[in-house]
Amino acid sequence: MKAFFGSMTGRVFLTLLLGILVSAALAQAIAVRERQVAIEAYRDWHALERAEQLIMTADIVPAGSRQAYLSVANRPAIRIEPVNTHLPTSVTPTKFMRALGARLGPQFQLEAISVRPPECDRPQNQGSLFGPSRWTGTCESVNVRLRDGHVVRLQVLPPRPAPNTPETDYTYTIALFLVSIAGLAYFVARMSTRPLKQLAQAAKDLGNDINAAPLELTGTSEIRQASAAFNAMQARIRQYIFQRTQMLAAITHDLQTPLTRMRLRLEKVSDPELQDRLKGDLSAMQEMVREGLELARSMDTNETMQALDLDSLLDSVCTDASDSGQKVTLSGRAGMALMGRPLALRRCFANLIDNAIKYGREAHVTVERQAGSARVRIRDKGPGIAAAELGRVFEPFYRVETSRSRESGGTGLGLTIARNIAEQHGGSIVLANHPEGGLEATLVLPEYYAGK
Repeated sequence: MKAFFGSMTGRVFLTLLLGILVSAALAQAIAVRERQVAIEAYRDWHALERAEQLIMTADIVPAGSRQAYLSVANRPAIRIEPVNTHLPTSVTPTKFMRALGARLGPQFQLEAISVRPPECDRPQNQGSLFGPSRWTGTCESVNVRLRDGHVVRLQVLPPRPAPNTPETDYTYTIALFLVSIAGLAYFVARMSTRPLKQLAQAAKDLGNDINAAPLELTGTSEIRQASAAFNAMQARIRQYIFQRTQMLAAITHDLQTPLTRMRLRLEKVSDPELQDRLKGDLSAMQEMVREGLELARSMDTNETMQALDLDSLLDSVCTDASDSGQKVTLSGRAGMALMGRPLALRRCFANLIDNAIKYGREAHVTVERQAGSARVRIRDKGPGIAAAELGRVFEPFYRVETSRSRESGGTGLGLTIARNIAEQHGGSIVLANHPEGGLEATLVLPEYYAGK
């Protein structure tokens, strides 16, 4: 779950879901508020009509019969009753009092009472999450002097609460709404991030195989433009690598002739010791040129991917090394097939074994299967490498100082080539000093790699 919400799809989904829910809540709150305003406006108009009717009727009813009339005509929300208690008044008329005074005319004198009726603060059951908790419409008391001089008190109170009805269960409705919104948000998130995932996969495939098929120009105009730019970049990189490989091949070919002439001329050197040194330097030059070309070729992936039996391939590489006089042992079995380039993987294993032989005199190869991947460990009996040097030995032409000897040989490109090949197969190589001594190289290769 954490990985999902950390991805682009999860974040877009969460943003859309929260945005829709907040928008729905705001829309509901605005709708409830507008409905409340409309109800209050209609109720104030109705209260104004009802108050005018009650006052005009009470005014023409004889004083002796007025109380009987009011006891029948009064309603809980609008009442008129004789003034029995004195309440403080206000000189500032309210909006409702001004409207009522305009309807009644100057024959009736109105006086606002500053004390609100206690019913005004009665909690209201609006039946809505966003509804107000108390009545916010007109709620006040007004003293009205009739034309015969009698004073009555008009009270405009909140409307009566709605009758109790069976409670409606909105659980399924809300659940259906949330599921629909979540489904829509997830669909939009997947639709929005799918082109990005395809572009990211294409970039990964490009890093492993420069000859990977170009992206299809589909989708929106922005996605097609990005795909076209990516395809153009891939074509340029492919051209640069091809030119570099061709250049190194040409240099290697052209150097063969002068190097051969130099070797022939060395035979005329009379000093045997000097002759041996010059031949050693010349051999080192030839080896450096050869491995430089191998490094360039390790970045090229023209070889076709195919299903390989890892155990058979390792057994063949170790057998060839043993036949050439190297001390190599192989133990364990992966019991799995993987997709790979056989010649490239053979070169990768051979370089790791040669590195162990050069600096550790022997190589112990162990292979096992772990969590859908093959783990190949190649350990030597050498002095190991300082911790600060473990990462740098993969740099081209970098060699640990203590290994710079004519006996060990090498140009510092073997591990670089091996790492390039491993990464092209979706794998990795890690070096570590073994607790019992020696250096151990661990190569991890996935069982099924979707490289081209």
